[in-house]
Amino acid sequence: MNSPAVNTEGAAALNLPSVQERRSLREQVTHALRAALVAGELRPGIVYSAPVLAAEFGVSATPVREAMLDLAKEGLVEVVRNKGFRIIGLTDQDLDDFTEIREMIEVPATVRVAEIATPEQLEPLREHARAIVTAALAGDLIAYVEADRRFHLGLLALHGNRHLVETVRDLRSRSRLYGLTALVEADRLFESAAEHEQLLNAMIARDLPLVTELITAHLGHVRRLWAAGRD
Repeated sequence: MNSPAVNTEGAAALNLPSVQERRSLREQVTHALRAALVAGELRPGIVYSAPVLAAEFGVSATPVREAMLDLAKEGLVEVVRNKGFRIIGLTDQDLDDFTEIREMIEVPATVRVAEIATPEQLEPLREHARAIVTAALAGDLIAYVEADRRFHLGLLALHGNRHLVETVRDLRSRSRLYGLTALVEADRLFESAAEHEQLLNAMIARDLPLVTELITAHLGHVRRLWAAGRD
């Protein structure tokens, strides 16, 4: 699947998530834009017009502007006066730093969850693991990122430390997975998707050495995905 064309006038060809009713409109649009940013649908250096993005969502421009201002406060975009919002890029050092922090947090936390969580607590995560595979097979990058987020944050929530979950959520929101497009085009996204159910099976079996190996390898693959999209 080829990346959609983007220009400085807007994002008419973007594959943006649908806006649903379960949250306030501003929250829905913020969430959807963040997912599109992480998936690489919104590219660094491009100026996106709020009215054009609003037309893509089928909403007014106001909640889009509000959502973009929320993302600006998080350091993900910057305001371009009288034009719109520019996506802030990441350096290689940023990617290395994010990976290092995630490894420091998520590897021991995931192993700890494998130690303390029951199969009954872990088994509901299988739905998200399979949703990741379904999205991979469909080449739906945003659905892939969303299901991946639900899987990993749901897993870490079993640790019982909400601050840990919030920290990882923030790190993920600052990530970019531009390399997903290359995996889709090479029919290799399924391989990455399948790692989630393998990890879940190892956790249910309480095979801690295998859990350590799998989560470490998985985070390493994420870093390579980021790098692949920058080549």
